[in-house]
Parts: sequence; C-alpha cells; structure tokens
Amino acid sequence: MLLAIDVGNTRIKTAVFEDNTLLEVFVFDKKEMIEKLEFILEQYSKIKSIVVASVGNIDKSVFLTFEKTTSIHFISHQSQFPFDNLYTTPKTLGIDRLVLATGATLQFPNQNRLVIDAGTCITYDFIDEYNQYLGGAISPGIRLRYESLHQFTAKLPLLTQAYPEYVIGNSTEESIHSGVVNGVTLEIDGFIEQYKAQYAKFIIILTGGDAEFLAKRLKNTIFANSNFLLESLNQTFQYNQK
Repeated sequence: MLLAIDVGNTRIKTAVFEDNTLLEVFVFDKKEMIEKLEFILEQYSKIKSIVVASVGNIDKSVFLTFEKTTSIHFISHQSQFPFDNLYTTPKTLGIDRLVLATGATLQFPNQNRLVIDAGTCITYDFIDEYNQYLGGAISPGIRLRYESLHQFTAKLPLLTQAYPEYVIGNSTEESIHSGVVNGVTLEIDGFIEQYKAQYAKFIIILTGGDAEFLAKRLKNTIFANSNFLLESLNQTFQYNQK
C-alpha cells in the first residue's frame, strides 16, 4: 500500500492506494498533519511507502517521523517524468503541475491533453500528443478572488462561494458572486476556445478543490476528477520505481 500526500497552499490532501486502486481520501489542515498521518498509518498498517508532492511551505523533516515504518519519497525536479519538459524555466515549474502532467501523459496516451487544476490558483497545463509539455497559464482561484475583493477594498464583504442567481447582480453580494463565479467559468471556457484554435482535438481534465463546483457550469465537455492529482502522484511514484 502507498500513501500519497499533496501539500497544497491551504490544506493537505492524502489518499491511500493499493496498486492503482484508491481506497480512501483524507483532507485536513497543516496544523493537524502529524496527528492525521498517525491515524491513517494506524488504520492502514500495510502502508509501506509515502510519496509527497508539495507546493506549500512545510518542513520536510516532519515526515522523517514516519521513517521507521515507511519509506518516504519526495517528488522533485530531479524525479523522472514521462514527457519532455519544454518550459523555458523548468526549475520554476510547480511540482503539482509536473505531477498532473505525468498523470495526463500516462492515463491518456497518444493524444493532446489540457489539465485544468482549480484550486487556490487555477493552473492550465498542456501536454501534446508527442508527450511534450508546452506550458500553460496561472490565474487566481475562486477563493483568492473573493478574498482579494474584500481585502483590497474598503467596504466589499468577504463571501462564501455560491452560484450566482443572475448574470446581472441585483445587489452587492449577487454582483460579487456573478463577477467571481461567472468570471472564472468564462475564463476557463475562453482558454479552452483559444486552445481549440491551435489544436483540433484534445482531452480536457478538470481537477482541484473547485472542480465539482465548476464542472456543471462549463460549456465544454470535460473529464472532471477532483482526485486526479492524487492519482497522478501515485502514478508518478510508480513511474519512478521502474
């Protein structure tokens, strides 16, 4: 068994795998990490390996607590990936994006792939049918947009994300919901249309914490999987063990 750990900007998401089968997913705050990992390892005593991908600020030495019973593996820029990285600044490419590109390459061979990760940030990553990672885009995620409107203005409230009832917001709150949620969906659909102008056919993979929230609002046909990064992390680990 394998425990995959995704250390994000705001929280930690983990999954227990037996080969390629996802058994259970856990999501928790960073301050709970030691307690939660101890619980998971107690519940799944057959876990022998832990693989970690991190974009958040966390001390790697924390994981060494578990070295007595498991082997710890950190995905880094020195890891092996099943694609040619054509990014002009490859060492600045986020580990999460490398892992997502790996999952897309291995799960959807011999085709163009666009991975959209809707989390704290929204990232776009394109891997062509020749297994070349071309790059993508980064923009603020839904929560960041709500928080920015609140923090950088004098009077706008901080709202919890919700589907807007109307495109034309008839109150300040409805206007914020319309601006944030419709803005994100129009952005994603707009990016997809720009990719379509260059590539006749490609698969679209939507993942991240806001994947389910956004999936039904997008006009393009997508493959939505909120656990795609964890599945890709498991595949990245297996790929590096060969």
